[in-house]
Amino acid sequence: MTDDDRSGEDPYSHPTQSLDDTVHQRARLGILAVLHESARVEFTFLREALDLTAGNLSRHLQVLEEAGLIEVDKGYEGRRARTWVRITKKGRAAFLAEISHLKELIRRVDDAAELS
Repeated sequence: MTDDDRSGEDPYSHPTQSLDDTVHQRARLGILAVLHESARVEFTFLREALDLTAGNLSRHLQVLEEAGLIEVDKGYEGRRARTWVRITKKGRAAFLAEISHLKELIRRVDDAAELS
């Protein structure tokens, strides 16, 4: 019995079949990666760190929030309106699962390179 058999995964499926389209999109993966490293992050920091327009970032945050992967909190810091974003437990699990699938894909690429 292989490790794949024990994990309940189909040993014939390719790791790319497990990638989550909601998480895997470049900007959303970046958002989750930054949030995974912090308790909460301010909107402007995310926009600048990921080199996104405010509108583009807002749309990606909306997709992630609708999927239950992040929470968005709006408030004030002094007189300035602020938007903070935090990753949810579900978001952290989805991000870590995506990273695991990517590691498996890299392992397979490395194994194939050794054979050639």
